[in-house]
Amino acid sequence: MREGADENNERLEFLGDAVLSSIIAHYLFRKYPYKGEGFLTEMRSKMVNRQKLNEIALKMGLKKITFYNKFDNALKVSQIFGNTLEALIGAVYLDKGYKKTQTWVEQYIILPHLFTDDLEILEINIKNKLYGWANKNGKALEFATLDEKFENGRRLFTIGATVDGELISQAKGYNKKDASQIAAQLAVDKLGL
Repeated sequence: MREGADENNERLEFLGDAVLSSIIAHYLFRKYPYKGEGFLTEMRSKMVNRQKLNEIALKMGLKKITFYNKFDNALKVSQIFGNTLEALIGAVYLDKGYKKTQTWVEQYIILPHLFTDDLEILEINIKNKLYGWANKNGKALEFATLDEKFENGRRLFTIGATVDGELISQAKGYNKKDASQIAAQLAVDKLGL
């Protein structure tokens, strides 16, 4: 039974992710009439990145309504609350349609939490920064799945960042994207970039 609930949430996350991405694209398209596709894509990436969504979800109080295991240490670094926010957006969309979801997202997520002026100058995707450093220094950077196991009915991944075959950092997350972003952040810190 629990499995079904998890699966349902993941389906809503999938939908919410796509809806949010579309709403943000539309918002940026209107806000920056003279900017090119590259700029718009980069801004959208900054706005929908896992860490950002997680922070927003916590500020919105979603932690109170999320069913999760409080003793699970992997959750301290996981982006589960951002996933809950995506699922919520998916549910609002199914219930109210695109137009109302768009108004709701702009009013409660974009305007109070996503300050585009600050984001314009923010360093984009940490993984990209790491890949850039590796390319410039002729090093081979790889992200590999070190472990994958079931914990509390969900798959938990351990992803490692290796430079020239040497393990630099590793992190856990309930999906590979989250885990590799955290591993990248740890690697950046460790390498002093």
